[in-house]
Amino acid sequence: MPRRLQYRFRLYVADDAQNSTRAIANLNGICRQHLPERHSIEIVDVFREPKRALADGILMTPTLVKLSPGPVRRIVGTLSQVEPVIMALGLDRAQA
Repeated sequence: MPRRLQYRFRLYVADDAQNSTRAIANLNGICRQHLPERHSIEIVDVFREPKRALADGILMTPTLVKLSPGPVRRIVGTLSQVEPVIMALGLDRAQA
């Protein structure tokens, strides 16, 4: 049986702002449903690490970056529209 791809995400948030909290919950739900045991999520608080966010080109929060597998993709927002998020991240092909 072929090894299934591991997905790595980085989510940039602004402390405990409502939109950031919502994005974390939505990303966790998407990963639990579509990538169980095949994902890792790193949360970066832009208030605690402003230089890192700036160096990474993050201008708005929440911003999700899919790091791997490539290509790298970014989505800005709360991730509440599940189907477009799945398509944008290429997760519709992850089920195979």
